[in-house]
Amino acid sequence: MKRIIPSALIALIGIIIAYFMIKEKPLPVFNPSDINPKLVDESLQDKDKLHRVASFSLTDQDGKTVTEADFKDKIYVTDFFFVTCPTICPKMATQMSRIYEEFEDNDDVLLLSHTVMPEKDSVPVLRKYAEEHQANSNKWKFVTGDKKQIYDLARKTYFAAVTEGDGGINDFIHTENFVLVDKEKKLRGFYDGTSEKDVDRLIADIYTLLKEYK
Repeated sequence: MKRIIPSALIALIGIIIAYFMIKEKPLPVFNPSDINPKLVDESLQDKDKLHRVASFSLTDQDGKTVTEADFKDKIYVTDFFFVTCPTICPKMATQMSRIYEEFEDNDDVLLLSHTVMPEKDSVPVLRKYAEEHQANSNKWKFVTGDKKQIYDLARKTYFAAVTEGDGGINDFIHTENFVLVDKEKKLRGFYDGTSEKDVDRLIADIYTLLKEYK
């Protein structure tokens, strides 16, 4: 009996160690102070907690108003693009389509793409673009609206762009970054939207995040 008990304890300890080694680590929560300062507006660089997605009001490809309330209790991936972009945007659209297809039947996961050329990417233009990508507006929203608001979201909410500017007529954002947002509107990851490998990581992180809510 004396030999059995130590063996049982050793086995139990081994199981516990294996459990914690295999168990997925929770994704980090990113606040402005955790992010490359080049991506963070100077007014926010010292903020080290409680960062959340700011309120917004934009218009989607169906002409409907979209606000942060539409993403309540949802995980979502967001990016910034423009329809006529000939370089990184087609690659980004391909990778967003992969995410769309992976989570098409999961109501907890949405996609949100902002045009950075709202003066050209009108509702009809976005509708046609969404149709070309076979995107259901209930799942993947392409939004247009006030340029300054969109640019402030990119720079001060999602930290997706390294450039500085005021959202004025001569201001322009061109970024490949995808950002993962959780159900509490916290930032949980940043990814290169032109990289299949990095989007593989994003898809895995979405599954990890979904498990956090079970």
